[in-house]
Amino acid sequence: MVIAHTIKTAQLNPQQQSAVEYMGGPCLVLAGAGSGKTGVITRKIAHLIQVCGYEPRHIMAMTFTNKAAKEMAERVGKLLPNMPTKDLSISTFHSFGVRFLRAEGKHLGLKEKFSILDSDDCFGIIQELSATTDKGLIRAMQSQISLWKNKEISPEQALGLATNPNELQFARVYSSYNATIAAYQAVDFDDLIRLPVKLLREDAQVRERWQNKIRYILVDEYQDTNTVQYELLKLLTGARAMFTAVGDDDQAIYAWRGATLDNLKLLKTDFPLLKVITLEQNYRSTERILNAANAVIAHNPKLFEKKLWSEYGEGEPIRVVPMENEELEAQHVLMRLQAHKISHNTRFSDYAILYRGNHQARIFEQFLRKERIPYVMSGGQSFFDRAEIRDIMAYFRLMNNVKDDPAFIRAVTTPKRGVGAATLELLGHYAGERNTSLFEASFEMGFVQRASPRQIEPLNQFGELINEFEERAAKVQGEEAGALLDELLKTIAYERYLYDHFDERQAQNKWSNVQDFLGWVKRRALEDDLPLSVVIQSMVIMSMMDKGEGEDNAVRLSTLHAAKGLEYPHVFLVGVEEGLLPHMLRDELLEDPLRIEEERRLMYVGITRARLSLHITWCQKRRRGRDFENRQVSRFIKEMQQGIAHDKHHDKPAVQLTPQQRIALLKARLSKSPEKDERQPEIFKDEGL
Repeated sequence: MVIAHTIKTAQLNPQQQSAVEYMGGPCLVLAGAGSGKTGVITRKIAHLIQVCGYEPRHIMAMTFTNKAAKEMAERVGKLLPNMPTKDLSISTFHSFGVRFLRAEGKHLGLKEKFSILDSDDCFGIIQELSATTDKGLIRAMQSQISLWKNKEISPEQALGLATNPNELQFARVYSSYNATIAAYQAVDFDDLIRLPVKLLREDAQVRERWQNKIRYILVDEYQDTNTVQYELLKLLTGARAMFTAVGDDDQAIYAWRGATLDNLKLLKTDFPLLKVITLEQNYRSTERILNAANAVIAHNPKLFEKKLWSEYGEGEPIRVVPMENEELEAQHVLMRLQAHKISHNTRFSDYAILYRGNHQARIFEQFLRKERIPYVMSGGQSFFDRAEIRDIMAYFRLMNNVKDDPAFIRAVTTPKRGVGAATLELLGHYAGERNTSLFEASFEMGFVQRASPRQIEPLNQFGELINEFEERAAKVQGEEAGALLDELLKTIAYERYLYDHFDERQAQNKWSNVQDFLGWVKRRALEDDLPLSVVIQSMVIMSMMDKGEGEDNAVRLSTLHAAKGLEYPHVFLVGVEEGLLPHMLRDELLEDPLRIEEERRLMYVGITRARLSLHITWCQKRRRGRDFENRQVSRFIKEMQQGIAHDKHHDKPAVQLTPQQRIALLKARLSKSPEKDERQPEIFKDEGL
């Protein structure tokens, strides 16, 4: 049969082919990392249309991100180039919920043009209902209400489950919140799934209509579904139970937002005829990487047995290097990355630096900017883009160049010092007429004659502040430079500004970021033995580097959560130590086995992002405030030992290198590193890096 032959020539392995062709009822495809799950879903859609005779309008595929849905639709379009597929439904769960409620919302008392509230809208409503200005408490309420909705717990049930005054308060706010948004003819993000489930369960006619409309369902990343999403799947499939769920229990890393592995267990109970197909052949990584991943995840209890394997050969050993501290860790990683890139003629975009928490990115950003290496970030805001860092950089930029008008405006208004919008408007008009900078214009007699004394005084005070610190910065270095920076922050009262404008927790975090940033500047001044003005100039150049330029060829900085579903030829997995990975709060005395299992799955995700090489580092000491605290190697490294190279040489922590030593070592490495096939590149020895 010609059509069937078209599907089979897609180079599927036997397990993938079985998953595509199985039409005997409910099907669970356990797709290990890099096993081609998206290809299975898209080819099954093509199979349903070409071979099984399904009309596109009767097929629905659901995933978790718009990006994944778009990619899936594009791949289906390439598989079926001559067939109209505009009626095919490929969308996120929440996009489907919007479509459903637009069509059926009248049965729930919703008008056709109901409003969808975003997170900020919901925050404001909860703030008003709870009569508190504690933003941390409001966020906690918002998160708890979301979890209740995703677990189908009503306000009445939440009130009944409350065991202390805090839980009782949250439940009462939940009840008032639901009533309020209903009165507004509005829904929140969680209602987009909860309300369709409620209606499908309670209205037989609506349920039958949608079960006839959607005759086959495919679910991507099934392990990430929560309770209410699973209920939606069951209600839409009905007794026919024609669906394929594709997921991986070893990559379930979203319990904190309501996802539950119970949905995998329930499939076997709720659908006794469930067909389970396991995809174990990996098309991404070398054997050593997969051996390490298998060794780690084997320590978790198994819902389904699965072991990844590859035909890509043994590959290079995984290197695990202990570092003395996070600065040496960043230096080591970037030196190794640069040497590897040059010797193997790769691109920056071939490399990813992965970490557990966003705060780990800042030291890597600092070194990347120092080395002028392009980078992009996923799963978090750039440290240099944080408002508090940009505030301080505005002062640095102005001290470096008084013609920098954007820096002048930011610095003169943050913290506020009596220079208002009317004054800046007047100053701007005058500077435009004179074709001069705002800073210089503020001192000119022509402007003094136009402005009132009340406007002139704060501008003069600010100008004198900048001039004084600019002059002093050119004369100090070393420890004196650090003292001058502290004096600047004290003079502008930046810490007080933060605590006046943000809640205590936000202010503490922002002030901590400022202290970290200034600590780095101080160390640069001390180690480089240069005047503070020169160090500030280098900071300004680094901060103004355009990271957007050449984003198609940039190192990727990413949290492990944000890296899920992606892959890179070369991965640096950093900060693999107790307290970070697995992540544990400092005061946690008892370990939660379920949390440790999820953290282990996160480690598994990190390992399996790598295609050709994996480099792991951990710190023996990590900075905490002004002090260092000792760290221990992660239990996960110990668990993966059977999959990594062992060499006593690699058990020695790296040492601090001068710039001259780094250049010499880089040259030495390059001279010893002949070109190799990309799949089996030459291994660098650490040699103290």
